[in-house]
Amino acid sequence: MRFLTAALAATAVVLTTPAAAVAQDPSEPPSNPSLTVRSGASKGTGKLTPIAGADRVVAPLGVDPACPAKLEIGMRSDARKPSYATMSVEVTAPLTASRSMLTSYLPPGYELGAKLLIAVPPTTPQGEYALRLKTPDRTLSVPVQVVTLDQLDNGGNLALRRPVTASSQHTNANYPPCSIADGDPGSNGWAGGNGWNDATSRAWPDTVSIALGGPKQISRVDLYTLNTERYPSSSVGLRDWDVQAGLNGQWQTVAQVRGNTAGSVRSDFAAVTADAVRIVALASNGANDYTRITEVEVR
Repeated sequence: MRFLTAALAATAVVLTTPAAAVAQDPSEPPSNPSLTVRSGASKGTGKLTPIAGADRVVAPLGVDPACPAKLEIGMRSDARKPSYATMSVEVTAPLTASRSMLTSYLPPGYELGAKLLIAVPPTTPQGEYALRLKTPDRTLSVPVQVVTLDQLDNGGNLALRRPVTASSQHTNANYPPCSIADGDPGSNGWAGGNGWNDATSRAWPDTVSIALGGPKQISRVDLYTLNTERYPSSSVGLRDWDVQAGLNGQWQTVAQVRGNTAGSVRSDFAAVTADAVRIVALASNGANDYTRITEVEVR
């Protein structure tokens, strides 16, 4: 049986710190807190309701531990006055969660959200487990399906959750190479586990490769680079790169991109058989010239 991966909800607004405290270099660690809030109207029930960004989580076996399954969780206060809200987080063993509790001050009607990571030990049996979000008023149970990579419904993206190898990795924040194949092309989680930043400023080329799990016929690669309001792709995104297809360790260039300023680029080429895809980064738009990639899709 095949399952869709759970999407990480991104509709909330991040709580911000004063502008002077925010790092100006996108390769530096973020100073924003991980919690998010959004306002709404209280229903006046006095209850605290747990919420989740998806009704199911798919957690593949055999993925890089630096890129576990993730889900947006939170709670909504329908209290009549502001108060501190607390929710416990439980997951069926041997799975583990990145937090056991979520707590914050909440005005009536406000929702609190946070990213939750769910780790799957390599010896975990396939099957269905449970994530339980508990407030004093209600328990929300979210199924967690543990599957192999070959059982994962990749939606046609042959790179999804496959092993990734990079030439280097910046150590100032959380830039795991595996995050370019986690199914989340957005830039909102930059420097927090969603996106790869290399470690060699102004030194080229940089490379990142994705093993496809065996020979596959491919004819398209989509690349997403860092692109936010604060850090637009035209200023810090990847500008020039080659797309290479590999088979048995032999690489051939199948597409080239030059002078890019957009947040994403689709490269189409004549179909080839490959067991890996490699991006050879040649230049970026930023003055400090790092390679910044949030996702690579292969079709």
